[in-house]
Amino acid sequence: MRTTRRDFLKTSALAAAALPLSTRVWAGSKRKLFDISLAQWSLHRSIFDKKIDNLEFASVAAENGILGLEYVNQFFMDKAEDMDYLNEMKARAEDVGATSILIMCDREGRLGDPDEKLRRESVERHFKWVTAAKHLGCHSIRVNGYSEGDYDEQMRLVADGMHQLCNFGDEHGLHVIIENHGGYSSSGKWLADTIRMTDHPRAGTLPDFGNFRIDEDNTYDSYRGVEELMPYATGVSVKPNVYDDDGNSSPLDYERMMRIVLAAGYSGYCGIEHGPAGREVEGILEVKAALEAARETLAAEME
Repeated sequence: MRTTRRDFLKTSALAAAALPLSTRVWAGSKRKLFDISLAQWSLHRSIFDKKIDNLEFASVAAENGILGLEYVNQFFMDKAEDMDYLNEMKARAEDVGATSILIMCDREGRLGDPDEKLRRESVERHFKWVTAAKHLGCHSIRVNGYSEGDYDEQMRLVADGMHQLCNFGDEHGLHVIIENHGGYSSSGKWLADTIRMTDHPRAGTLPDFGNFRIDEDNTYDSYRGVEELMPYATGVSVKPNVYDDDGNSSPLDYERMMRIVLAAGYSGYCGIEHGPAGREVEGILEVKAALEAARETLAAEME
């Protein structure tokens, strides 16, 4: 039987009610070392299956106690320049008291394409997302650091594309941030060096705790990678599993990782990006509860 939006939201409410009372109370505490946001990709199955609509993202997040929104361009790919649609997105966020943080941008070519013309085309294809993000009230767009060639060549090419896009971002007061998202970008050292080579104040990172898998055969230690990327971060993506250098995946040590995040002086939004099949809302709320528990422990240590 097809799940309706009413069924989806009922499940959300039941899942939220199942959380420990101390966790739910903490969400309203003023002792916040960081805020919690929701990456829209956590709900990608429900959105692609049309159980919920892109315009309902803000209300679904708010109904689950999350008021930071990280959009994904794939869910409104043809609406980047539709002011009526963007105004409706903005109004939906404002109606629930939510903050729009960033847009994750995919499928707009490779910013590090070896072909100079294609690289420039990719840069320009991202322009509309910069202006859309600005209109929504976001501070950043997230892009991918994709290229081809050897280690150093990809770094040079991505840095070139990034610098061009950051120039445009600067005109609109927007940051352009790369997520470790496969390939060399999932090496903390490579990505940090690429941002340094970009040499632009608008260039930054979106460290993703669980995306340090370079390829099928190579992984990168998540804790070291996040530590390398945090000096340039304007956002953080939280997944409940991490990697070591030997290809092993293990559950995230929330307190250890959040100490790394806080040690870098970061106090912004940490975006939950986790929506397991068949239990998206439950998965989101589990990560939210773990983040809140870590925040409470770390706040107590600092008193």
